[in-house]
Parts: sequence; structure tokens; C-alpha cells
Amino acid sequence: MKQEPFVAAHEPLWQRLEAWLDETDPARRDPEVTERFPALYRQLCQHLALARERLYSHHLVERLDRLVLRAHPELYRRQRRPWQALARYVLADFPRQVRRRWKLVLLSAMLFYGPLLGMLGAIQIDPDMVYTVFDGEQVRMFERMYDPAARQPGREPARQADSDLLMFGYYVRNNTGIGLRTFASGLLFGIGTLLVLIFNGLYIGAAAGHLTQMGYGETFWTFVAGHSGLELNAIVLSGAAGLQLGLAVLAPGRRTRLRALRDEALDALQLVYGAAGMFLLAALVEAFWSPRPLPSEFKIAVGIALFALVIAYFLLAGRGRRAA
Repeated sequence: MKQEPFVAAHEPLWQRLEAWLDETDPARRDPEVTERFPALYRQLCQHLALARERLYSHHLVERLDRLVLRAHPELYRRQRRPWQALARYVLADFPRQVRRRWKLVLLSAMLFYGPLLGMLGAIQIDPDMVYTVFDGEQVRMFERMYDPAARQPGREPARQADSDLLMFGYYVRNNTGIGLRTFASGLLFGIGTLLVLIFNGLYIGAAAGHLTQMGYGETFWTFVAGHSGLELNAIVLSGAAGLQLGLAVLAPGRRTRLRALRDEALDALQLVYGAAGMFLLAALVEAFWSPRPLPSEFKIAVGIALFALVIAYFLLAGRGRRAA
């Protein structure tokens, strides 16, 4: 887009922000701008980044830079209400960020769920396929964990006596570690994230396929059903954020690679924060709900409902408010 149409499209917003900042009496400020100020500030920062990237005139870049500098203290003054900001992020901003990157999210989902489902199905045809992913000792460990006779299915034998609270801490560390590795490996031109997604898909698919094939499916699926919707989709979102880093390194556009990486990393963190919250919720479910000896049909139904709820949240949440 050339500079003239860009200015014409966004000038009304800049003027409203300037007028809002010029007004010293909070009671007389535009109430719509007051309510949507964090979103409008992010939009203004995006306009400044675009103006710099497209090499628009020095006068325009300087004007937007001054406006951002004026608005910045106001943003942090408003952010003294952290619970309100958190609620806005959870209810609107996070799902919008996911929808905005739908292509990367879809690619990440294909790289993760494709190998997972493929390996799960392949082991039903050729059970020995599990040994292409695990060695014999790992296979026996999974069998002991999900043996219907196990005292606490789903937990390693060495951890059977651990309390739910200790297991919660273990799951938080393990889950967030997977998410951070998936995200950070995107620095390797995106190849690292690609490999981590495929490997995790194969790993989970091999475990699920083997346990299902040998008749431990009810024990396995009733244990994992509750937290799968949160944990697996958090891995997908971490992958989408990692792929965004990889694209910044591979195709920085008119920015330097360092500048592109910095910009995209800050943007991708909006996904990572949400994925971290999903990992935390998944750990809560896995530690306190998944081991409970409830009817299998009920636990499976709850798991399916939670998975559907997660998908509906990303598709629908935040659409009722004005877009950022």
C-alpha cells in the first residue's frame, strides 16, 4: 500500500487518539477510546511498524513515533488493574490472536496431529511399529503405567505413591517444557519446531496405538481424555508461535533479520502466554481429575466435551467485541 491510501485509511484513528491524549480531564475523554485503549494502542504500534517497514516519509514515521511515545505511559497507567487486563486477554485477545494466525495454526496442527493419527493407525495394522519410536524398556514402562491392574493408572510406577499436588507440579514442569522447546526451536529457521511437532506426534501416537492394540485402551483413553483437549492444542499453538519465529528468520522482508525476529517474537508471545495457561489447566485436570476412578463412559464424554469446548472457544470467543 502506498503512503497516501495508508494515511487516508488510518488518519481518523490517529486524530481520535491525539484528541483523547490532549484531553486532561478523564471524565471528558471519548468513552469508546477509553474502553478500547489497549487494543487501539497495539493497532497504533502496528501502524508505526508498517510505516517503518514500508519506508514511508520521515515526517509520518516521526508523527506516529511521537504518538506512540505519548500513549505508552497511559497504557501502563491503565495496566495497574491486572485482573481486568487478564480477563480481556482470556475472553477476547487470545482467541483473536489464534484466529489471526490461522494458517500457521493449521500448519502446526497438521504437523502434529498427522503423525499422531498416522502412527496410531499404523500400529493397529503392524504392532511392531511401536519399536520404531520406543525401545523395549519404554514400551514395558507404558504397559505398567496403563495396566488395568495398576493401583493408579497413568502414573509411572516410581510415582504411584506421590500426592496429586506433587504430580501437578511434575505435569506443569513437563508440559511447559514441551511447549517452550516447541516455541524456541523455531529459531532454527523453523526446522526445529517442525521436527519437534512431528516427533511429539509420533511419540504420542505410538504410545496410544500400542496401548490400544494390546487391550489397554480403556485404561489409557479414560485417563488422557480429560486433559487432551488443553494439552495437545497447547502444543499446536506453541508450534504455530515457533513457526512464526522461523518465518521471521527465513523471510524478514525489508527488515533486518534481527529486527524481524524481535518484532515477530514479541507478537508470537501472545500465543505462548495463552498456551502456557492451557498447559497449566491441563496439569490441573491431569493431576486431580484424570486419576479418579469414575465410570469410563462418563470420563470419555467429559473429555470429548472439553475438547469441543476448546475448539469452540478459539472459533467464537471475542467475536462479540469490536475487533482490535
